[in-house]
Amino acid sequence: MKKIKTQLIILTVAAAALAAGCRNKEVEAFNSIEKDRFLVKTEKAQVRDLEEYILLTGSVKALDEATLFPRISGKLLRNILKEGDPVRKDEAVALVERDEVGTVYEPAPVPSTLTGVIGRIYQDTGASVNPATPIALVVNQAQVRVAVDVPEKYSGKVFQGQRAAIKVDAFPDRRFNGKVYRVSPVVDSRSRNTMVEVLVDNADGRLKSGMFAEARLIVASRGAALSVPAGAVVSEDGANFVFVPAAGGLAARLPVTTGIKTSEFVQISGLTDGADVITFGLYGLKDGSKIKVQQ
Repeated sequence: MKKIKTQLIILTVAAAALAAGCRNKEVEAFNSIEKDRFLVKTEKAQVRDLEEYILLTGSVKALDEATLFPRISGKLLRNILKEGDPVRKDEAVALVERDEVGTVYEPAPVPSTLTGVIGRIYQDTGASVNPATPIALVVNQAQVRVAVDVPEKYSGKVFQGQRAAIKVDAFPDRRFNGKVYRVSPVVDSRSRNTMVEVLVDNADGRLKSGMFAEARLIVASRGAALSVPAGAVVSEDGANFVFVPAAGGLAARLPVTTGIKTSEFVQISGLTDGADVITFGLYGLKDGSKIKVQQ
């Protein structure tokens, strides 16, 4: 037992010494850098396909939905269709037996008011119903709409027919393409938002009413756009520029013109494809500053 404990102590001491040695090497490497020299990292300017978008959240809703009600009071004789069944317009979904003593009537049908599928059955057989009692929900989900609230400052960038991309948690790796088909003509005075609806084809029925959705309204797009990481572009006094490594271990400041901006990249002109730009260590960096590029 003592021998095992001794071995553990030796291993622990060796690991600590190794870690200390690594730290010492890092400290030595850092101390070897001149105090007025900036430690920086670089990435290359590359050609990419870019999309500038407004990111919003909303809910999925069937293009057409209808809640069905009986025309008379009585007892629910039976539900003819169940949830998930297809239904045609005017087809009976349920039968209601009129509740009058001493008189016999034919069961009264509860017809569907649109073609789609049964989304929900609200009542069980034998339930007392009246014209205000919901019997079933019918949805037409061949197309769905995603309603989102657009902040007032972006309202000028949204228009009917605008491309949009929809993502839902149920299918995280799939992008559903749609278009803006309705833009409210007013801004809500309390929230300062404009209600916008995106129409999405849903032939395979994967999108369902009630799903939480992320909507990207595409403001602009460019194919084969020369771009750099967004953090590489510095703005000052209304001008944009980047820093690049120059001869002699110095940083050179280059003015650039920007285009489409995403959360990750910025379209840029004033550089060549493959040029190195400084993306880390920009704080305090000036034109002509000494730099060391960290590999």
